[in-house]
Amino acid sequence: MNRQELAMLIPIFAMAIPIVAIVVGGLIKVSKLRMEEARLRFQGEDPGTREELEGLRAEVDGLREEMVALHERVDFAERLLASGGDTKASRPEHSTPR
Repeated sequence: MNRQELAMLIPIFAMAIPIVAIVVGGLIKVSKLRMEEARLRFQGEDPGTREELEGLRAEVDGLREEMVALHERVDFAERLLASGGDTKASRPEHSTPR
């Protein structure tokens, strides 16, 4: 393999490293979630655990609703910026009576 062929492989390896890191990180998260799920199954008979789980689910649902609202606000802001609309230009100016 000559130097030119080796030089062409460097960017490919440079792009592959973050992709591999993302995939491995995702696999680690999935395995942790499965372990947590198995742990909860064994502890599922405890009423306190069940109540705590329901509370966490309610909290996650609330966070999802907040995320949706924030997503809508970001979309609106992006559309406003993309249209080039200035907030001062979009509002009519009020003249003060003399």
